[in-house]
Amino acid sequence: MRPPPPRRDLMDSSGNSGGSTRDNYEEARHEMVETQIRKRNVTSNRVLKCLEHVPRHEFVPAEFRGRAYEDAPLPIGEGQTISQPYIVAAMTAALGLQGNESVLEIGTGFGYQAAVLGCLAREVFSVEFRAALATEAAERLSRLGYTNVHVHCGDGTLGLPEFAPYDAILVAAAAPAVPAPLVAQLADGGRMVVPVGGVENQDLHLIERSHDTFRTTVLESCRFVPLLGVHGWKESSQT
Repeated sequence: MRPPPPRRDLMDSSGNSGGSTRDNYEEARHEMVETQIRKRNVTSNRVLKCLEHVPRHEFVPAEFRGRAYEDAPLPIGEGQTISQPYIVAAMTAALGLQGNESVLEIGTGFGYQAAVLGCLAREVFSVEFRAALATEAAERLSRLGYTNVHVHCGDGTLGLPEFAPYDAILVAAAAPAVPAPLVAQLADGGRMVVPVGGVENQDLHLIERSHDTFRTTVLESCRFVPLLGVHGWKESSQT
């Protein structure tokens, strides 16, 4: 077994582990966590601490950098968005990560959610449908030091069976139904969070596996861009 990568829980606000470097957004991150996340009953100290350190402004287009810590999703191009900070926190907290998990993320986007998962888990495999976004996210995550996050381009509804099973799966796009390949790749005792519903509005589902039994809990309403692929939506369904 490979040794786990360096823990990122104590990384500095520039996205690098160790050191005491600060950036101009540190206060904005703290305010984001206190007003948008903690007050909405996300109580995991590991998740809250991670969100105070991951530099969200590095994961938005330059023209939106000044809005990176707003209580809202932001466009990142190609019809995609970076999720609202609260929903990133809520989905991450629902996975209950302790630090030694192998995690699958579907929908890399600019890489922010992957960075958060990388802060909390041993290893993260992320799949992005759009090649340009996958390439940019991989370069960005590497530059910021997230060496335990691996970005792949492909149909996320098929998962990545070559690295399965996964202790946790996070789907950052809306599925019309839970993709069967993802369910199959969830480890015994694992958890998956996935938005399920129509193109416009969905409910966030938490799926917990115990042997061959799957328990589903509906967490809250949400709104994500459509999940594209064989077990998701076709691109024409977005319009």
